[in-house]
Formats: sequence, structure tokens, C-alpha cells
Amino acid sequence: MSDLTLAEPQTGAEPLELVPRLKGQGYAREHVERRREWVEEKTGSRLSHVGAYSIPSEEMRGNVENPIGTAQMPLGVAGPLAVKGTHAQGTFYVPLATTEGALVRSYERGMVTLTRAGGADVRVHADENRVAPVFFFDDVAGAHDFARSLNESFDEIRAEAESTTRHGRLLRLECHPIGREVIVGFCYHTADAQGMNMIVKATEHACRWIMRHTHARRFQVFSGFSSEKRAAGSLLLGGKGKRVTAGAHIPAGVVRAYLHTTPELLLDMWQHTMIGHVQANAIGYNGHYANGLAALFIACGQDVANVVNSSVGITNFEVTTGGDLYASVTLPSLTVATVGGGTGLGTSRECLEMLGCAGAGYAAKFAEIVAATLLAGELSMGAAIASGEFVEAHETYGRNRPGETRNDE
Repeated sequence: MSDLTLAEPQTGAEPLELVPRLKGQGYAREHVERRREWVEEKTGSRLSHVGAYSIPSEEMRGNVENPIGTAQMPLGVAGPLAVKGTHAQGTFYVPLATTEGALVRSYERGMVTLTRAGGADVRVHADENRVAPVFFFDDVAGAHDFARSLNESFDEIRAEAESTTRHGRLLRLECHPIGREVIVGFCYHTADAQGMNMIVKATEHACRWIMRHTHARRFQVFSGFSSEKRAAGSLLLGGKGKRVTAGAHIPAGVVRAYLHTTPELLLDMWQHTMIGHVQANAIGYNGHYANGLAALFIACGQDVANVVNSSVGITNFEVTTGGDLYASVTLPSLTVATVGGGTGLGTSRECLEMLGCAGAGYAAKFAEIVAATLLAGELSMGAAIASGEFVEAHETYGRNRPGETRNDE
């Protein structure tokens, strides 16, 4: 493999046998094959499934380095899901990529319940993303003056940031002085892209302008305040993606017929598991947002690590004066996209096409479908706990193959 090169070790360091980098780009199919063969030789493994892929390897550039093939996940579909949103209207069949048995069936039960009840109302309240650099000063007086006066230059700062992008739009600056440092939240609209790389580049460019026109000694483009791919209480206030709510009025008869419980028992379950969340010092309250988010994100080419911030939210169950159930989910920091990243690759684009959400102009629609899907999942899991069916459902559809009985002997 004479046309393979290894990264040079630092002076004085022992040579390491690193993954080979092919001369040139290394994304041609024959390059991917040769790299995979190298890995098989070094590890003693056989990567036949990894090497069986339909995505043109050249299209992986920008999404992965050292490609050797693809990972494959089982893909199921759940529905029908009736959605009454501003952007998503109609009945949808939702792709879910998972290896957790019972998950697709559970979400489908919730979807059927919502559809029989007339559908889920869904609304997008806000749509933005943020980067939060930190600026350093000689003393607290300098930090105070900077925080007080920075927005006087907002138009100039916005022009600097937006000069680097065609799609990102700087909405506002939020200053947070801490000692002699100031964290500045740069809040953007990113259209149909998740846009993190885009707005980091824009923010760094704007920060360099700020350094030339203020008394800041230095800056770091990341402070940790933005909660990118980390759970944080601040996410409940929004600002990291789309703030979306979904809710539905579900007649008591539909609850009994499809969820095998009652509105009163669901409320009882909600109250007592809420106590558990408080005792655990949980951020927000939900049954399993991460399940539906991960399955949808994998299926639809989203940045899966954003499940962490997207799963911070609040589920609420109420009994109406007429004895019915009103259920809702609030997702203050849902990070989804329909362009960029992995959204255009192979099966990811096909799954977005299933939902009518592929390409530009569909991110808000996709967000509404995601929120309705999570509402369905909360209903089904809550009902399984309230009715005592949770373990039985997993025994039927989960760890064992359907139709087989478990032998604990």
C-alpha cells in the first residue's frame, strides 16, 4: 500500500500505527475499499456489512474522515399520525431507526391514539441558534462598560457576522458579565440548516471586529454557555433550536380503547413520576423524548448528538372538566434541519422525503412532525406505566423475538 501515508509523529515520540490517509482525497470507492481492507488486516475482523453501502463514497466528504463504509440500523415506520400544525398539516408515516424492540410499536400506539382523537395541534414559537463567546478584561469596571455599551454597535457587529454567510441572520446580542469576563450570546436565525459551523464562523469574524473596537484583552469563541450538545437548565428558556409545543384533547373513551387506561390514572402516574424527577434533580420532565429523537435523528440524517439538548423539555397531562385527557409536550430547544449535514445522504434524504420534508423550506414542518411524534411516545409510555403493561409489552416486542416465550430457568 505504497500510496498510503501516515501522520508524522511529533519529534521524540514513538511512532504510532495510525489509520492510513490515502494520497489525494481518499473518498473514491477504491480508496474506501483499500482502507477497509487495511482495518480488517489490523483488527482481524470481517467488515462485509460495513462495505455493503449504496451512498456514493464521494458524497461522504465533509461528513466523515477515514471512511471505510457505512453503519446500518433497522428502520421501522409508525403511523398514521395526524398533525394540525402551521407548517405540517395532514397524516404522516414516520421513519424510526432503532435496535430497541417495542419502540416503534409504542410510538405507533400513541400516534393512532392521537389520530383517533382528531390529531395533534403543533406550533413553532421561536426559531434560532446561538454561540456564546467570552471576552476578557483587566477589571470588573471594564467588563461592566463593555456589557453596557456593546449593543450600541449592534448594526456594525451584525454586518460583520452576516458578511460570512448567505443564510445566517444575527438577531440580537445578550451580555452576561461574570467577574471581569463577559459572555456574549450571539443569537441567530439559521433558516433550514442546523447551522452551528456557519454561525461559529460568523461569530468569530464579528469577535475580531469587537476586539479592534473595544478594550477587551482577548476572547474565546466558546464559553460553554450555549449548551451545544449538553443538557442545561437554560435550555428550558429556549434559544438553542426551535421552541415547539404539541398538544391534543383526547376523549376518555379513546384513552380507554387505545391506551388501556383512564385520564385519571394517567394524571396519577404523571404526578408521582414528577415527584421522582424532582428528587432526581432532573432538568424538565419527560418519559423518553430521547428515544423518539434518536430514532428520528438517525433515520433523517440529523446531528445525533443534538439529542442531548433537544430532549430537555416538559410533558404535561391534565384531566379536563369533562373527564377527558389533555396531553402536551414543550420542546424549547429542538435542533433539527432539512438541509446540510447528513440530510442529503442516501437513506436520510429518502426518510425526509417520506415526510415531505427534504430540502429547503421544510425545517419548521419537520420540527412540528417531530414534536407530534414525541407526544405520541409520551402518551404510550405513560399509559404502559399507568396500566401495568410496560414489562409485558417489552417481553412481547422487545428482548425476545415476537411470538417466543422467555425461559428464565
